[in-house]
Amino acid sequence: MPTSPPRQQLLLVDDEEDALLELAELLEGEGFCCYTATSVKLALHHLTRNPDIALVITDLRMPEESGMSLIKRLREHTSRQHLPVIVTSGHADMEDVSDMLRLQVLDLFRKPIYHVRLLETLNNLFPENKIQLVGR
Repeated sequence: MPTSPPRQQLLLVDDEEDALLELAELLEGEGFCCYTATSVKLALHHLTRNPDIALVITDLRMPEESGMSLIKRLREHTSRQHLPVIVTSGHADMEDVSDMLRLQVLDLFRKPIYHVRLLETLNNLFPENKIQLVGR
């Protein structure tokens, strides 16, 4: 049976490698192609090398540079300013939420991530192409 092509390319950014790999495994199981980055620097590298990335899921709090910094850089870059971004955080405050609204973040997920809700969000954004067999 032929395998279907990946649905969309996603970039996952989190300094917690275990959480990153768990999320990538979950989303790849749903047919997405996932790139992972443990820093903003690595995330920007992936975005430069992979123009087909359709969505970024980033942690808010990271040691070197924050997820907010990544989003601001995306919004300043003409070819990527409309790239949808989902933020994950265990520690977002009202100022963070205000910044996210201003930067047009698609959604905020509290950690630990409720996977069912995340998958619903992704399925609404990127519906699976179901091939239907008619009149067999």
